[in-house]
Formats: sequence, structure tokens, C-alpha cells
Amino acid sequence: MNIFADSRLRYTVNCSILFTDVPLLDRPQRARDAGFDAVEFWWPFGGPVPSDADVTAFVSAIRDAGVQLTGLNFAAGDMPAGDRGILSDPAQKQAFRDNIAATVGIGEQLGTTAFNALYGNRIDGVDPLDQDEVAIENLAAAGKAAANIGAVVLIEPVSGAPAYPLKSAAGAVATIRRVAREQDVHNLRLLADLYHLAVNGEDVPAALEAHHDLIAHVQIADSPGRGEPGTGSLDLGGQLAGLAARGYDGYVGLEYKATQPDPFAWLELATTTK
Repeated sequence: MNIFADSRLRYTVNCSILFTDVPLLDRPQRARDAGFDAVEFWWPFGGPVPSDADVTAFVSAIRDAGVQLTGLNFAAGDMPAGDRGILSDPAQKQAFRDNIAATVGIGEQLGTTAFNALYGNRIDGVDPLDQDEVAIENLAAAGKAAANIGAVVLIEPVSGAPAYPLKSAAGAVATIRRVAREQDVHNLRLLADLYHLAVNGEDVPAALEAHHDLIAHVQIADSPGRGEPGTGSLDLGGQLAGLAARGYDGYVGLEYKATQPDPFAWLELATTTK
């Protein structure tokens, strides 16, 4: 059986990395036209607190396309320049707190139940212990705000950013448990990006087995190249099968770069399972 056609799997299209040939606000409709009914985004605005007009335009683009916004990142700084989050930067503590309200507010309008909080790179001249303390406090604040609308905050190991401290599933889980232990906030969960874990040298099946109870979202891309499944060597089908067998029934985010004329040709699904 083609695991990608398993009815237990539901797909959501990351519109920050796919459909980049059209403006961002046109991408939800492109996803719908491709047969999907769910999308996710990195932070889609230039700063931590967007204008009311920009929020309205974004919300309208989602609603008009008739898709569900399954996930939204908190503000992560200038990602093209190498930033990978602001929540552990003491100098941006207030900016992140302001962004919590903006992000969760959008999610409340659109019924979004997962918000990805990129931890942030280590900063030269700043004690890592100070960064971690700020991060734990900010994650607790984010978790409390998300809990108010029945949502979770996701912690993600990331590759390709040498200064990013959370590179393994165990490292992310340790942060989740520290927030629960020190801040009594219990709605932080693991984002298992199968591409990032593999590129970082993780034994992915072992990590999924060890932490499956904390996984609230999964993303996929193949390696090398971060292209569509089937363009590299990762056993994405087998890993998804293992997750499904352990009861994972959440969304699988398609967070890869389009390298083929049809970036979804690999996905042999009936429209009812998209």
C-alpha cells in the first residue's frame, strides 16, 4: 500500500515555501485549486505586530479560499538573513510578547490550533543561560495565550542554522518539559520535521518512537535538497507509517521546495484524503 494514500494522513500545504511564483495572499487559493483544504504559514508579515489592514487581508485570503489555517509561526525575525526566532533574545522580549497577541489573535479568528515558536539562534555576547531563561518565560506566556483558544505551541528542531540550539527531538522535548516543570504550562508540543531531524543526523524512527506522545505536528521534505518526497533518499513513507501506527492523526505539513513542474505529482491520493 502507498502510505501516502493512507486515509489516516491529512495534508496541509506550507504556503510560505510553496507557490512562491505568486504573491503570498494568492497562495491559499492556489492550494485550494490544487485540491487541498488546509494550509500553514511561517509568520507572513514584515514585523512582529502587523497593521489591522494587513491582518484583515491575510484573514480574508484564507477565508475566501475556503481553506483551514492549521498552523502559523510566531514572528521569527529576518529568516532570509539567518534569523530563526526571537523568543530567546533578551533584547526582543517585549517584541515577542506583543507578537503573541497578534499571532494568537489571527489564530482565534481562523480556528488555528497550532503555533510554531522558533527558539532563536545563540547570540554572540549574550550568556546562553540568560537566553534560555527568557525563552522559557516567553514560551510559557505563549502557551498560556494559546491555551485560551484551545491551541498548542510547537517546538521545532531545525537544521541549517549552526547557532540554533535545538537540533534534536530530545533537545526540544527537554525544553517542553522545562516549561511544564518551571512554569506549570502544559500545552507545548513537539513539531517533528522529518527533514530537519534527518539532516541533523537524528535516528528518526527511534526519535519518533521515543517521543510520539508529544508530537502534535509533522512536516516533510526529502533530503538532499529539501524537495518533494521521492527526490531524495529519506524513508518518509515508512516514518509516516510508523507515526500512523502509533496513533498520530494530525496534519502532515508539506514544507518543501518545488523542484518539479507539478510539486504534488508524488502524492497519489484521492481527493477525499487531501
